Amino acid sequence: MKRITIAIALILSLATLSSGILTHATSKTYDTTTLAGKLASVNDTPGLYFSLSDFLQEEADTSDQAPPPSPVTPITPTFVLSSPLDGNSVQPPAVTVNQDLNGAPQNEPAIAVDPNNPNRIVVGSNDYVTRTWSCTVNGTPCSELGDAYSGTYYSNDGGATWCCVATDPNNLATLIPGVEHLTGGQYDAGGDPALAFDTQGNVFFAGLGFDRTQAPNTVAVNRGTFDSNGILHWGLPTFIGQTTSKSILNDKEWIAVDTHATSHFTDRIYVSWTRFIFSAQTGRYIQSPIFVAYSKNGGSSFSTPQLVGGPVIYDQGSRVLVGPDGSVYVFWEGSTKLATFNSIWMVKSTDGGKSWTSPVAVADVVDILNPANTAFRVNSFPAADITPSGTLYVAWNSEALNTASSYTTDPVCAFFISGVASVRANCHAAAVYSKSTDGGGSWTTPLLIFPALDASNRTPVGYPATNPDNTILNAPSNTGRVETFFPSVATAPNGRVYMSAYAADTLSPWQTCKTPATPTAVGRINCLELGNYIHNARLEYAVADLTTNVSQIVSTHPINSRHGFGGGFIGDYTSIAVGSDNVFHAVWTDTNNKQTVTWWFGFEFVPTTVNMQDIATAKGSF
Repeated sequence: MKRITIAIALILSLATLSSGILTHATSKTYDTTTLAGKLASVNDTPGLYFSLSDFLQEEADTSDQAPPPSPVTPITPTFVLSSPLDGNSVQPPAVTVNQDLNGAPQNEPAIAVDPNNPNRIVVGSNDYVTRTWSCTVNGTPCSELGDAYSGTYYSNDGGATWCCVATDPNNLATLIPGVEHLTGGQYDAGGDPALAFDTQGNVFFAGLGFDRTQAPNTVAVNRGTFDSNGILHWGLPTFIGQTTSKSILNDKEWIAVDTHATSHFTDRIYVSWTRFIFSAQTGRYIQSPIFVAYSKNGGSSFSTPQLVGGPVIYDQGSRVLVGPDGSVYVFWEGSTKLATFNSIWMVKSTDGGKSWTSPVAVADVVDILNPANTAFRVNSFPAADITPSGTLYVAWNSEALNTASSYTTDPVCAFFISGVASVRANCHAAAVYSKSTDGGGSWTTPLLIFPALDASNRTPVGYPATNPDNTILNAPSNTGRVETFFPSVATAPNGRVYMSAYAADTLSPWQTCKTPATPTAVGRINCLELGNYIHNARLEYAVADLTTNVSQIVSTHPINSRHGFGGGFIGDYTSIAVGSDNVFHAVWTDTNNKQTVTWWFGFEFVPTTVNMQDIATAKGSF
C-alpha cells in the first residue's frame, strides 16, 4: 500500500507541474534594478529549476560590501577555519596557474590552446585579486573598491609555468582591461570567463560586466595578441547586448571561433549567452532565451543579437562550438512552458550564424542538488565539443537513481517532485554524456562518464573527531555514493574524446564556526568561536578518455570546498582543452595552496595564513 501511495503522489505532482509551470503564484513584485532582486524573481518562479549563474548568485549577495572601520586597525583572527587534512600546496604534476600569493580567490576556469602552437595556452577565471591589493585610490583601499574581475594567465611552455599577476591599477598584467572600474571600465564587477583562439594566433576572452546594485550589464569580448617575445597583451572590450534596462540581464556567455581551413567562415567568432527578461512593471521573471551574435572582423563589432531555440525560451547555460565544415552548434539547458523536466537542447547553423534550425532535444535532465555534505551551488548546464570527423559529444550532470542500470529521469530523483530527502536517500549526481553521428539529428542514450567512480562509495578519512561539547563525530555507516559534476569536453586532432569532472569521493570531518566575525567578508577569515564538526565531502578532479576507456584522478590532494566564500561558491564549471599535439590540459578550482592574507575586501589583517581557491591544471594523454 505504501508503494502505491507514493506512486499516486508522484503522478499528482507531475500533473500539477505540467499545468502550472512558470506561473507566479502571487502578486509579489521585485526590484530588478539590483542583482538580488533579479535573483529573487527567478528563484520564486514555480517550475523553473535553474537560476542565475552560480557566479551572479554569489555577486547578488552584497553583504561583503560593508565598509571597513576608520581608522584601520589590523585584525588578528581569533580562529581561522582549517583542517589537518588540507594541503599546503598544489603538488606536482599538477601546477598552480594564477600567480598571486596574497590569498585572492580564483575560480570557474576556462582554457584554450593555440591551434598553431600547442605550447601556448591561456586560462581565464573569476579573479578576486583586486580584493587583496594593498594600494589606495584617493585614500580608499583598492581592496574595498575591487570586486570579481576577469583574470587571465598564459603559458608558452605547455603549462609548466604561467604568467602573470596584477598588483594595482597601474600594473594590470593580464587582467582583462576596460570592463570594471579598477581596470578603466564602467562596471562594478565582471567575470564568467570563456576563451577561444583563431587561426592567426589571436585569443578572445568573453565575459560579463555588471553592477551589483544597479541595472547596467553587458557581454564583453576582448582580443588578446602575443608579441614577438611571447607576452600577451589584451585590447579594450567590444560590448554585446549592452543595456541599462532593469528588465534585462545578460548571463552565462560562451565563445567559439571557426578555426577550420575548409570552412567558408574561417575565423568568424560566435558568442552565445542567456538573456533574462523581467516585467518592467512587476519585476517578475518572464523568460530567459538564448541569444547568439557573430563577428566577421576579429571582434571589432558583432552582428545584431539573434534569439535561437524558440519555443524553448526558459533557458540557461549555453555552449557554442564550430564543426569542421563550419557548421555552428549551440547547446543549453532549458524547457518549454509545460515541460515537467528540463532538457539539453541543440540548434545548428550552416550559414555562419545567420539562420538556425529548430531546437532538438538531446535528453531530459533531472537537475542536481549540491553533492551531499557540501554547501556550494551547482547547475546541470552542458559542455560540448566535436571531433574532426564530425561526431558531436555533449556532457552534463543529472540526478541518477542509485539502483538504475541505465539513464532515466526518475521522479524519485527530482527534488521538486519527491523532495530533497528522497533525492538524498535514493539518488546521486552523475556526469553523463551523449553523442550524435548525424550532425545533431539524433542522439544516443546517455552514458556515465566515470562508471567506476559512479558505482563507488565515498571513502571516510580523519574520523573520529571530538567536538567542543565533547561529543564524538564518527564516520557514518553509509558514506554515500561518489558524485560527479561540472563536466567538460574536449576532442583531439587524432579523434580521442576527453571528458573531465569533479568527483566528491572523500568524506571527512570539518569543524564549523559557531560565531563568525562581522561583517561577512571578515567572517570568512575570522571565526570568534568554533562550533561542532560536520561531515564534509572533499573533491578530486578526474579525466576520462572515452576512446580508450581509461580514466584517472589528475588532482594531487582532496579539495576542501569549504575554503573561500563560506563554502558556498566554487564556480559554475571546469574546463579541458586539447592541443595540436593531442595532449589534454584540464583546469579546475583547487584549495590546497596556503597563502598569506593582509588586505581583504577593504579590511586589513595581520598577515594571516589561509587556504584559498586557486586554479590548478594538469596535462597528459592516455
